Amino acid sequence: METENKTDVTEFLLLGLSEDPELQPLLFALFLTIYLITVLGNLLIILTISSDSHLHTPMYFFLSNLSFIDVCFSTTTVPKMLVNIERRSKSISYTGCLTQVCFVLLFAGLENFLLAAMAYDRYVAICQPLRYTVIMNSHLCGLLILLSLVISSADALLHSLMVLQLSFCTDLEIPHFFCELDQVIKLACSDVHVNNILIYLVTSILGGVPLLGITFSYTQIVSSILRMPSAGGKYKAFSTCGSHLSVVSLFYGTAFGVYISSAVAHSSKKTAIASLMYTVVPPMLNPFIYSLRNRDMKQALRKLM
Repeated sequence: METENKTDVTEFLLLGLSEDPELQPLLFALFLTIYLITVLGNLLIILTISSDSHLHTPMYFFLSNLSFIDVCFSTTTVPKMLVNIERRSKSISYTGCLTQVCFVLLFAGLENFLLAAMAYDRYVAICQPLRYTVIMNSHLCGLLILLSLVISSADALLHSLMVLQLSFCTDLEIPHFFCELDQVIKLACSDVHVNNILIYLVTSILGGVPLLGITFSYTQIVSSILRMPSAGGKYKAFSTCGSHLSVVSLFYGTAFGVYISSAVAHSSKKTAIASLMYTVVPPMLNPFIYSLRNRDMKQALRKLM
């Protein structure tokens, strides 16, 4: 197969979710609505937390950062898809594609670590309530955010630099609505064994360690709640982490769904739809989960309105 050097590649083609012309207006309206709900919902969460002094706690500090990351995550993929649908174009520049790969990895990694930090916060609040203010101080919260940013940035840059070393074939069609790392690597004509090993290794470490931390935290939380004598105390304790548990289930459930579908499904369209479930849907639903299931957030929203 004829190959091109990576310096000669000027653009890739994003095939999107469907090539049916009749579906394009519907897809445009659907994803524009989803994007607006995502941005407005998460910005409302940030505004509510910043305007209410009662919410200036570690839990809501992490939540405001999660909302900001969700806005950035959705902005990385959806606007380009909307522009392509509107212009009836499939192209994305080589630089734009690699930039998209980098930022998708960055914000996915940040969300992963932030969910683990929020789980640790709930663990300390329920299992060690008397030491909560000492342990979860502003210095530790800021350090956790900074550490998450450094690790996620290093991971995103590492994978992006590895892709820069690849040469690509003449077929540059990506059966997706954004430049996903795995799909871009599949188009390469050069040896990608190192890239694939790196993906599996880094994903196992950076995905597995936070997930183990979340699992450990909730194991301890459940054990502590079960030892509480009153039913009211159990309900109150569980209600403080119910929203976070829902977000964790949504994020990891959809992410695992993507990997399972990519391994099982032979249809690239099914894989694209599965990827949609973890890049677009969770950022849209997170504000609803936290505002509808959280009494403090509902009270603060009423004050803001």
